[in-house]
Amino acid sequence: YPACPDHTEKGTIFSLLNARESIGIELSETFMMSPSASVSGLYFAHPKSRYFGVRRIDRDQVEDYALRKQLSVSEIERWLAPVIYY
Repeated sequence: YPACPDHTEKGTIFSLLNARESIGIELSETFMMSPSASVSGLYFAHPKSRYFGVRRIDRDQVEDYALRKQLSVSEIERWLAPVIYY
């Protein structure tokens, strides 16, 4: 998903929404949703909202993101591999 390539945030969202108990949607270890027809997203209902895709990112961005998420660089590289430039 070009606008949000980091699927790890689904864990936070599903936890906050209590998704399993509320609507019966579960997440796998790799953040796939079950049942498979399930969809999720962040939608902003403001007339000036604009969506954009995340293009290629470089190592400095990966390091900064890892620091902010309190994860290792290698963990972030695992999840963001499709958009990493180096």
